[in-house]
This record gives sequence, structure tokens and C-alpha cells, in this order.
Amino acid sequence: MIKRDVPSSLAQLDRHWLRLTLLAWLVITIWFVAQRWSAIHWLSLGDTDDNMRLMQVRALLAGQGWYDLRNYRLDPPVGFNIHWTRLVDLPIAGLILLLRPFVGNAEAERLACGIAPLLPLSLALVGLAATVRRLVAPLAWPLAIVFMLCSTVALLMFMPERIDHHGWQLAMLSLTVAGLCDPKGARGGAIVGVASAVSLTIGLEMLPYAVMAGAIITLRWVWQPEARDRLATYALTLAGGSAAGYAAFASYANRVARCDALTPVWLSVMVAAGAMLLVLALVSPQRRELRLVLALVAGGAIAAGFALVFPQCLGRPEQVSDELYRNWLGNIREAKPIYKHAFRTGFPVAALPVMGLIGAGLATWRARRTPALVNWASVLLFAAFAVAMLLWQIRAGPAAQLLAVPGVSALAWLLLPPMLTHRSIFVRVLGPALGFVLISGLFAGLTLQWTSIDKPTPYINRVNKANGRCVTMPAMAPLNRLPAQTVFTFVDLGPRLITLTHHSAIAGPYHRNGDAILDVQHAFTGSPEQARAIMKRHGATLLLLCPNMAESTIYRARAPGGFYARLANGERFPWLVSVPLPADLPLRAFRIE
Repeated sequence: MIKRDVPSSLAQLDRHWLRLTLLAWLVITIWFVAQRWSAIHWLSLGDTDDNMRLMQVRALLAGQGWYDLRNYRLDPPVGFNIHWTRLVDLPIAGLILLLRPFVGNAEAERLACGIAPLLPLSLALVGLAATVRRLVAPLAWPLAIVFMLCSTVALLMFMPERIDHHGWQLAMLSLTVAGLCDPKGARGGAIVGVASAVSLTIGLEMLPYAVMAGAIITLRWVWQPEARDRLATYALTLAGGSAAGYAAFASYANRVARCDALTPVWLSVMVAAGAMLLVLALVSPQRRELRLVLALVAGGAIAAGFALVFPQCLGRPEQVSDELYRNWLGNIREAKPIYKHAFRTGFPVAALPVMGLIGAGLATWRARRTPALVNWASVLLFAAFAVAMLLWQIRAGPAAQLLAVPGVSALAWLLLPPMLTHRSIFVRVLGPALGFVLISGLFAGLTLQWTSIDKPTPYINRVNKANGRCVTMPAMAPLNRLPAQTVFTFVDLGPRLITLTHHSAIAGPYHRNGDAILDVQHAFTGSPEQARAIMKRHGATLLLLCPNMAESTIYRARAPGGFYARLANGERFPWLVSVPLPADLPLRAFRIE
């Protein structure tokens, strides 16, 4: 802990830290709801996953089975199964049911989509504040809130309309860090185990972080035999929590040996890992070298067992075809390493995690001769792991920024106060401001504002405009004047179409929908005759296009002589009849005959 003398009158700030953190969260929630009221009013679910999440909630409230996660309005009449669970549906559905009697169903949905993403932010702030007050100083916890608000991509996961699961998983990650640093070993282990199990129940995106948390707890036991209680409760809650999550939330489709969700595959791994770690905690030999050997043997046994029993999961967990990976999954931007992105994209994402890593490293070095060393070493390992994950996929950015908060808080607590009491007025005024901009990572965004590095080209601006306009409620609303039917459209437009209209679509960007995704791609890049045959096979009677949408540019570039490129260049086909839409709409519709 970094010591700093404070007036005794501030003792209340430490004593009521939890209450004040939740009060700060309430103020932040009110602010963001007011700030983004327009987006809430227009149901601006900007991501396909957010739209599918709302459709899943609607199906639940309409009476669809708890374990039936098949969406029947994508690729009808059979529909397709998604690899999610109902856990994240619950707060959204609860808010809708609570608000519906007062404002009606449509407005209740809008309000629920605006409020629900901010709920996990409360847990995230509590976890970060607890970590900072334990490791930095009892009065330093407000810094955790401030620096979380300075994050870029991490904070976006909690914004109104971002109703998918990422915010909840980040909240569990925050609680995981707090559990790792909890002075009460048994409680800390239980927090980490439950948080990991909840995160895995939601989805496997945070599986690497759950594994890292388990490794840190095990290494702590290797270093300190008195950490056996922490290891034991972690093992029990991880195995038990995963089993409970599977029993309560695993869909019918997730009860087979799939590799992309908490199926029998990963449930077996978590139960086996919990059992082995519990044995280690119970045996707990006195010699550190022996504890290390046992930990390595346990880890090796789990890895070997996984490879032998579930060899199909050693490759791509999505288990998609080579063609689908080559034409779609392997090209998803968020799944690419940070160094393959434009500087304007990667620089702001990496700035805060790098500063957090520096801060955690400095704090660990300063704590090298104190009992806080183990806790700071845990944070440093987690922060370093998160930064390394950016070199795998840029989608690790939100987690890396959240895990940077303890480190930057320590750096700020160490560097900023001396500036405030410096004899020079210039240092007192400019020093803290410049220091905060540097430590918080805000310098990255400011640098990009002052330079022309990687500024969007007119072409990119045109694509971004189409991406934004075609998915709006005013653009989609006129489609409801047409009879409900199956619409053949872009993969990325399908989830938004079924959310805002009464129509069905063919595909959405989900790997279990792989055959339908390939059909859409083949139709737009193949010959007109092939396109018509695919559309007819899916029962589509309407073709809906958004010219210049990002997906459309891929079809034109991939197949300049294909169906979509020819249609976009003005060629007409006798089996397509233009459907009149308001002239100011960005969408184009054709009846398929």
C-alpha cells in the first residue's frame, strides 16, 4: 500500500467507500441515460449482437422455452441456434416487465435497453474501488472511478443500448481482481471462483482471463502455503458455480460436446480443475518446490486430458468450415491483433493499458519488501497478460483497459500529490493536469485530434454513413408497410431487420449460422441465376440492399462480375421487380419472382 498522510476528517471517505461508490454509479447512470436519450428513444442498438440479444429477450417474454435459444426469424422456418445463455437476458426482461405497465411495451423496451447496460457498471466500479483502496491507499478509491471513466473502449461496453454480455463479463473481471487482492483468503477465493463461473456461463470470451486467475491463485499457494484456504474455496466455487451455471442456463443446443460455450466440454474441464486444485489445497505440502511440482503436474494433467478427450476443440472453437473462416470469420476486424489495425484505432486502445502496466510494475517494485508484494504481483501479472492479449486480438482492449485501473491509480497517487504541493505555481497548475492526461491515456486521443494520422478517407466516410443510416428506425419503418415475409439481405443487416420490422431474414453474423452465411455470400458473389436459386431455396420473396454498406463493398471487390456488383452497377434482371420506397431512404428493395 502506498502511504500518504491525510487529514482525519477524511476518514468518512474510507468508512463509507462502498456507499459512496454506488452513489457515484447512480449519478453516472443518470448522466449517461440523459446524455444518450436520443439513442434510447430511437432504439439505436448499434451492434448486431445487441439486436439479437433483444430478440432473444422478446422470445423469452413471448413464451419461448427457457432452454430453447433457437431464433426462428433467421433462416426460417427452422431458424438457428445461438451459443448464448439466458443469464444476460434476465435483467433486460426484468426491466421490461417492471416498466411495461407504466409506459407500454415499446417504451419499456427502449428504457430497458438504455438502463440494463449500466447495471454491471456498478459491480465493475465496486470491484475496482475495492482493489485500489486495498492496494494503493484507503482514500485512493475515487481514482478508480475517475480512471474507469477515462477509458475508451471499456466504458463503451456499459453505455446505454449496449445490452449484450460484454459489460457483465467485464464486471466479473473487476470482481476477479478484487478477489485476488482480498485480504481474507477464503472470501477472495470464493469471489474469484464465482466470478469466473458466471463469466463462463455467459460466454467463453473471458476464458483466458479465468485461466490466468486460476494460475495466479495457484502460484500464490505455491509461494505462500497459508493461501490454501484461498485455493480451496476457489476450487469449490469454480467447479460448483460452473455446474450450477450449466444446469440453470445451458440451452438444449449446448448440451452436446461443442467447443464454443459452456457445454459438457468446458464443464468437464472446470469440474476436473476444481477437483485437482482442491486436492492440492488439502494436501498442501510444506516444501515450496514440492508444491510447485504438484501444481505443474495438475496443470499438465488437465491439459493432456483435454487434448485426449476433446481433440476436436484443439483447433478453432467455432468449428466452422475452412471456406467460412477464409471468407468471414478470419476477416472479422475485432479478432485481429492490435498491430494489424490502423494507428488511429490501436493507439487509444493501448495507451491506458500500457500506463497501467507501468504503474503496476512500479507499485510492485516499491512493495517488494512488504506484505503487499503478492497482491501487487497478482495485479501486475494480470495487467501484463491483458496487454499481451492485445497482440492476439484487439477485442481484448476493454479487459486490458479495465485491468489497467489499479496500476494507473497507484501511479497517480504517487506522482500527482507532490505536484499539488510544489513551490512553483506552474508545477502546481500545469503538472497535475499534464500528469493526469498522461497517466489516464487521454493523451492518445488528443494526439490524434491534433494530427492527421490515419484520418478517414472520403471512401471510408461514405461507407460509415451507409452503415449508420441503413440501420436506423426511420430507415426501417417503411418496410413494415409491406406484408411480413422472408427478406434476403446482407448478413450484417439481418439482426437489425428482424428487430425493427415484422420481417424475417436469412442470416446473421454468428458461426452456428454458417451455412446460411455462405449462402448469402454465394448469392451475392455468384451469377444472377445462382443468386435467384439460393433466394428461392430459402423462401425469400424480397431482396433488401443498402448500397455502400461495408459488407456490400466486400462483394463488389471479391466478385466484380458477380450478381451484386452487376446489380449495383445498374444492371437489371427480369426476376427482380423494384419495390417503391420513400425517395430519401438509403435502402433499396426488390420483389423476387
